[in-house]
Amino acid sequence: MNKNLTYLAGAVALVLAGCASLPSSKELDAETTALMKASFRDQGIAKMDRIEQDLGQSACSSDKPPTDAVAEQIMNQAKATVKWPAGGQYLGDWREGEKIAQNGRGMTWTDSSTATSANGGSCYNCHQMSKAEVSFGTIGPSLYNYGKNRGVSDVMAPTAQPIIEYTWTKLFNSKSYAACSNMPRFGHAKLLDDKQMAHVMSLLLDPKSPVNQ
Repeated sequence: MNKNLTYLAGAVALVLAGCASLPSSKELDAETTALMKASFRDQGIAKMDRIEQDLGQSACSSDKPPTDAVAEQIMNQAKATVKWPAGGQYLGDWREGEKIAQNGRGMTWTDSSTATSANGGSCYNCHQMSKAEVSFGTIGPSLYNYGKNRGVSDVMAPTAQPIIEYTWTKLFNSKSYAACSNMPRFGHAKLLDDKQMAHVMSLLLDPKSPVNQ
């Protein structure tokens, strides 16, 4: 019995010694960052800066959600990045917006830096957009009747302007309203240009768009 107790005491001592030598959370983060940098390389248009995280990305990929104060800081920083369209041209052609919403290509290392084909928006990967759509993602909420549900019967009416500005901000940098939003930051990350964003805006807000039928 005494021999067994001696073995048990020795095993406990080894476990405690091992726990004491475990790396800290900060050390593990540093090791993970180093591993990430060692695992990737520049190739084509895909550069190493893609693995660099800003406050929103680092805080929202942590094992704990950001505090209210940090979340507010993330949203304020995001709103500060938003650029309004030149000449106040928020709206384009919903037909072009439909094409962008269904297009999931772009931003791969095989693309040319002067690509002749523009990026898509991949909207259907996360949202229902129209009543006729039978296959769509559910990561994000349904956007069917997006403009109609918000009372936009005339996109040129002054009453539509607050919704127009909100929608533009959401598309440009989604973290403006949700610190840990999973939605691509289309304008901030230069995934879509102003003209493309205006087309998507019309898809969401134009009463004639299939989204609002």
